[in-house]
Amino acid sequence: MPKHTLTGNIKRHRAFHSKVLGNRRDVLVYLPPGYRLFSSKRYPVLYLHDGQNVFDAATSFAGVEWGVDETAQRLIRRNLIEPLIIVAVANIGEERIHEYAPTPGVIEPKDHPRIRSRGLAPIYGQFLIEELKPFIDKKYRTKPDAEFTGLGGSSLGGLATLAMGIFYSEVFTRLIVMSPSIWWDDYAIFRLVGILGKKPPLKIWLDTGTDEPGWELARDLRNYLIEAGGSMSILVISKSKAPTTAKRPGQRASNRPYDFYFPRQNKILTFPPAAWAEDWAATAREAARVSAE
Repeated sequence: MPKHTLTGNIKRHRAFHSKVLGNRRDVLVYLPPGYRLFSSKRYPVLYLHDGQNVFDAATSFAGVEWGVDETAQRLIRRNLIEPLIIVAVANIGEERIHEYAPTPGVIEPKDHPRIRSRGLAPIYGQFLIEELKPFIDKKYRTKPDAEFTGLGGSSLGGLATLAMGIFYSEVFTRLIVMSPSIWWDDYAIFRLVGILGKKPPLKIWLDTGTDEPGWELARDLRNYLIEAGGSMSILVISKSKAPTTAKRPGQRASNRPYDFYFPRQNKILTFPPAAWAEDWAATAREAARVSAE
């Protein structure tokens, strides 16, 4: 079993209970450098799905963690991003396919009889909004408004992130959508984007890898989102699924979404942001790929 790799000031809330979903899960909370008990300073918050993969190799699938804690520590200490609180929300194993699915699609088309997901993403979103977020806002010094609240995930968690941004744009306005499962339920996410009424003030980071099957759909989704009128929708493409440390011929290194969402106030935000030696987005995609195999 891999060793624990938690970095920084991380609080664990074990078996956090949800009345909405009728289950329990662990929640880990990363507090940025400089967070002090006796202080009035408040921080933006980023909620991440698949929480066991976010900080710790000992709990992550196949021992591959996303390294979010190490990345945040480094960027904050270098004064490159605004200090933020990161909330890692664990999945519930077999319930993941139900809680992250925005519609009741067929789980495995080749199975007979076909089994459908219960499509609980809207209910899971209620858990985040009505139960977890109030707890986090009360327990920690957050900036609770939507403009300071982000949501992120990879694969099916990326799909859930975008869907919840559509369902609950009054709560989550900054979305990290990595390698989303666009194929789910005959491309249901396009139908969900299509129901958008007024243009929500969403700021969306959307990325995928060109080695991933059907990556072109991410480009189509980006274009569809832009047509729908999100505040900003960006597609970053990496030629490789595996983490990279440098650009190669014909390859564009994928960049972290952190400084896209939480730049220092005195920093002019440009795109693409500065590329970092380690690549969290690529690491998350690799973990998702290993999980799917």
